[in-house]
Amino acid sequence: MEEYKLFDAEYRFLSIIWEAEPINSTELSRVCLDRLGWKKSTTFNMIRKLSERGFVKNENATVTALVKREQVAKYESESVVEKNFGGSLPAFIAAFLDGRKITAEEAAAVKRMIDEAKEE
Repeated sequence: MEEYKLFDAEYRFLSIIWEAEPINSTELSRVCLDRLGWKKSTTFNMIRKLSERGFVKNENATVTALVKREQVAKYESESVVEKNFGGSLPAFIAAFLDGRKITAEEAAAVKRMIDEAKEE
């Protein structure tokens, strides 16, 4: 499993990029000031940090993501199952559904996903 670990602030920052990419770094700093309350220096430090880690690219003052939101979500969900449930998907689902009701449509969608993921 590739390492797509992000801290909360990094994820919020990357979410802005995913929504607006490609985005000029100066415009990105304006958006981060509005949404996150960050100074320009904080935004540029985050661009540098995430560039070094391979999450974003800053080329000619244009910032783009190098990873997709789905890749990060997949890593995070796999990490939760591994860390909290010893890698057991049934244990995760049991804990998630404990006391919760789902609709017939949700149950059918989950069943389809399970059927498609089954090893033959």
